[in-house]
Amino acid sequence: MLIENRTDYIKYRFQRAVESYEEALILAKNNRWNAVVNRLYYACFYAVISLLLKNDIETQTHDGARRQFSMNFVKTEKVGLKHGKLFSKLFDFRQKGDYGDLYDFDEETVEPLIEQVDDFLKTIDNLIISKSL
Repeated sequence: MLIENRTDYIKYRFQRAVESYEEALILAKNNRWNAVVNRLYYACFYAVISLLLKNDIETQTHDGARRQFSMNFVKTEKVGLKHGKLFSKLFDFRQKGDYGDLYDFDEETVEPLIEQVDDFLKTIDNLIISKSL
């Protein structure tokens, strides 16, 4: 994708969110639950980054993105609390799955997150579109 301006960059980031979600689906079919958590987190992270960029909010870290999302969208009720909690849960899960020794997620824990992330992405996409991207 050729990125010529901010709008293209926002679209690129959201497309990365969609691709990460699709990767999670492929990994779920192969029971790679830690990797699924990683891709679900990144799907949400890239979506949040695109939303923040759309609203002229820049951040340099994952934790900064989480804080800005919470402050500007969850606390202002532009996004439901369930989405804020999901993003935080995935942030914590990714840390455990990627960096925790001997920590393995299972299907029972991860499977319900897939549909929740799908809803999360649709919500963020609608917010971006509503800001006339």
